[in-house]
Amino acid sequence: MTPYSFARSNRNLKTLAILASVYVALLALVVLFDTAWWIAGLLSLATLPALWDLVQNTGAGMHVDQDAISWFTGNRQGEIALRDIDHFRFDTRWDFSVRVSIVLHSGKRIRLPDESRPAHRDLETLLNQAGIRVERHHFTVF
Repeated sequence: MTPYSFARSNRNLKTLAILASVYVALLALVVLFDTAWWIAGLLSLATLPALWDLVQNTGAGMHVDQDAISWFTGNRQGEIALRDIDHFRFDTRWDFSVRVSIVLHSGKRIRLPDESRPAHRDLETLLNQAGIRVERHHFTVF
């Protein structure tokens, strides 16, 4: 198997554009519609995690080779030997997002952080090429 690496940085133009748009919209609410400054301040609290990621330039990614799969996101990281993995489970949620879990031979599930993995179709292709079984479950409630 050819080793595969995926990485992304949170300091990118998309994050900067979204944050700038939100702050401009909040400023417009205060200036044009006389929204109380404390309401705009409260609404801006939702942007703090993205702002923190932008300032700290946190990264996320995944590495797969013939022995193990490892991932990292911010300060968290993990690694599992491929021999311990029974299969990967892809759950399509009601909002059409896909959650990916590693199911071990022991039955334990380990959820991969969304930001550390590539697009689910690319990951599924990679896992199939590596001979790892993938199960898809669509629109499960729990």
